[in-house]
Amino acid sequence: MFRHQGKTRTTKHNLQVASVLSFVAGIVNVAGFLAVQKLTTNVTGHFAFFVDEVFQLHFWSGFVYFFYIFFFFLGAFVSGFLVELVARKNQITTYIIPIIIEIILLLFVAIFGENLIENYANSIACILLFSMGLQNALVTKISNAVVRTTHLTGLFTDLGIELAQLFFYKQLDSRQKLFASIKLRLTIISCFFIGGIVGGVFYSKWQLKVLLIAVLALVIGLIYDFLKFKIIRINRRLHQM
Repeated sequence: MFRHQGKTRTTKHNLQVASVLSFVAGIVNVAGFLAVQKLTTNVTGHFAFFVDEVFQLHFWSGFVYFFYIFFFFLGAFVSGFLVELVARKNQITTYIIPIIIEIILLLFVAIFGENLIENYANSIACILLFSMGLQNALVTKISNAVVRTTHLTGLFTDLGIELAQLFFYKQLDSRQKLFASIKLRLTIISCFFIGGIVGGVFYSKWQLKVLLIAVLALVIGLIYDFLKFKIIRINRRLHQM
């Protein structure tokens, strides 16, 4: 689901990657907000707060929100840079390094976050925003901008447009494409909500250790992708024989 790009990528691959990564984003969104009272999967709200603080001449508070925006951007930049760098050597493994970095960051916050919240709440928010920028850029790249998993505003916009188009698009091919796209949007939204519910329910018991569930989901996704690729290669060799 991660390694396929371009013409080899199918709707099924997008559904698989959307399910895993939107679930992860849902957990991070709720856990981050409950822990530091900040949005940690998107920056739309932070931009509004940044402008508001600057106009009130609260420059330090304004720069804190600027750092939130910057770290999401930085995560996206690092992800894009690594994907392009690795693709020049091995197109198949472009996704591995960004996901491993995300796993390490979420694991760090899950293990040490509770001890850092009191004095380094903003740093925790920046780490989570960086990891979500990393994830969003990666999935955008490998899905050719079809899948985005860290926020829902654009998804609900696209879903509304596509549902409206069902009243006017009568050709079978057009309707099939619309249904496939609607299914993808609903999958992302549903898994994001499920992740949010899981994050909220278990946060009351585990606090930031709930991010271990997100880490586990990413690890399982990597293992699944690796094993599936191995099976496909074995089947190809058997057919060639």
